[in-house]
Amino acid sequence: MVRLTEGDFDKIKIYQKDPIDQLKFFVDIGFSRIHIIDLDGAKEGVPKNLELFKSMIKHKDNTTIEMGGGIRSIEIAKMLFDIGIDYLIVGTMAIKDKENFLRLLELYKNKIILSVDAKDGKVAIGGWQESTALTPCQLANIYDNYPIESYLYTNINIDGVLKGIDINPYKVFRECTTKPIIASGGVGSIEDVIKLKDITNYVVVGKAIYENKIDLKAL
Repeated sequence: MVRLTEGDFDKIKIYQKDPIDQLKFFVDIGFSRIHIIDLDGAKEGVPKNLELFKSMIKHKDNTTIEMGGGIRSIEIAKMLFDIGIDYLIVGTMAIKDKENFLRLLELYKNKIILSVDAKDGKVAIGGWQESTALTPCQLANIYDNYPIESYLYTNINIDGVLKGIDINPYKVFRECTTKPIIASGGVGSIEDVIKLKDITNYVVVGKAIYENKIDLKAL
């Protein structure tokens, strides 16, 4: 298991935890929804850990799994849904291949989470390595009337630094959509989670757990 800092693949921290054991642990303590990203897939443009995901899914029980990273075609999406993933997180495809992304939304209504990865106020794609001219709100304006399940809004500028969240981008984005928002980036304490829950619908907590910054009982 690995975590990036500020979306930089040169700033990787490896945690000596088996992904299957970690998922089983989260399931056993009662997490209802688990967030998984294939970082290799996000960088390369196609999922790279499919066999691992197949093994992980066997242990999910009634837990909901959302997964992203390298999902840039309908064929890949179908393959991941077929192995038991509940929701797919898609970003690059929504900008680079709008026609097929709309087909994907029609095929899997309310099962696609649109990834809004923001860096310096603009949406980034391609595993956060490529900048676009779109703001998060402009992206939401394009797709808000389509059957996406939610938006995953990640503040890349502070992702993985554990120094606390910046609430303002989420406040702005909340005004742009009526869809559910999943907040991600910079969560370093239970206080951050509480602040975000006042504005967003879900909060992704990752590195803060592995660094023992948050008591799991508090979640």
